[in-house]
Amino acid sequence: MWPQLILSSALLGIGLAMDAFSVSMANGMNEPLMKKRKMFGIAGVFGLFQGLMPMLGWVLVHSLVTVFSVLEKFIPWTALALLSFIGIKMIVDGVRQKEGDEKPAVGFWALIVQAIATSIDALSVGLTIAEYDVIMALVSAGIITLLTFIICALGIFLGKKFGTWLSNKATIFGGVILILIGIEICLSSLLGW
Repeated sequence: MWPQLILSSALLGIGLAMDAFSVSMANGMNEPLMKKRKMFGIAGVFGLFQGLMPMLGWVLVHSLVTVFSVLEKFIPWTALALLSFIGIKMIVDGVRQKEGDEKPAVGFWALIVQAIATSIDALSVGLTIAEYDVIMALVSAGIITLLTFIICALGIFLGKKFGTWLSNKATIFGGVILILIGIEICLSSLLGW
């Protein structure tokens, strides 16, 4: 049972981390001079939220099944709204930004909104791990957290490289990426991709 749990959790973690990876890349592009401490902090926040959401889903499945099933249909729309809001703000900031201006850093609250928006679909993972006991669910969430952290740190690093290359267009490009991710989350949920 444990090898299967580790493998399925790793695959879930990689799959769930792809949206956070893309947003991390956008953050790196937006702030190419980001220090390592902030890079790891951002990756840590994404990892934390990706791990917490399946556990929250697990708790909801075990305690409030009817409430969870009602709320589940709003998850993709919430992700679309949050990512579109941040993406539009980044595009507006990028258009207003002049060549050579310092790029705005990713703020704490914007990071929290990004983390929620990219991890909210992980709530439904609570359904897939519903048969696990508490220890197994925590191990699964831990694996998801660790893999998300690693993948997002890589995304920020790559984004910083591209951000330096793209200069002031990186903010606009990053905003477009966030909006596209929101649309993808929504469409994949609605169309069952």
